[in-house]
Amino acid sequence: MAKYNIISLINHPGLKEKMARWFHEKWNIPYSAYLESMDECLKKKGPVPQWYVAMDGNNIVGGLGVIENDFHNRKDFKPNVCAVYVEEEYRRQGIAGTLLNYVCDDMKRLGINELYLLTDHTSFYERYGWNFFCMAQGDNEEVPSRVYIRKL
Repeated sequence: MAKYNIISLINHPGLKEKMARWFHEKWNIPYSAYLESMDECLKKKGPVPQWYVAMDGNNIVGGLGVIENDFHNRKDFKPNVCAVYVEEEYRRQGIAGTLLNYVCDDMKRLGINELYLLTDHTSFYERYGWNFFCMAQGDNEEVPSRVYIRKL
């Protein structure tokens, strides 16, 4: 993982458009929605939202965000890690784990005591200290998804 740099938007605001475009391409959420969330991050009104990427030189190879609610019916589970993604050719190199650990450390530093994460994956997040918490209904999803929690 040494050749990759973890970058937080709050410390690199000039990457906002590049980051918003990258997340939009991965998740098909409107580019404008990412820009709006990232603008809110840059206002520094609170610890959430936040956005992070792993960079290989000038290329984004992975990323995730922290938002209030990741499009599910349990509005009391907040904040949520969202949009976790690593480019396919960069997988299995520890990038996602490094990003997850980085965000947990950063959120703890910002006064957050626990994080939630909605996913269909099983066993992946447990490797990084996350625990299955319950099932929740994702917006416009037919089948409930797994909610994980990480105490910080």
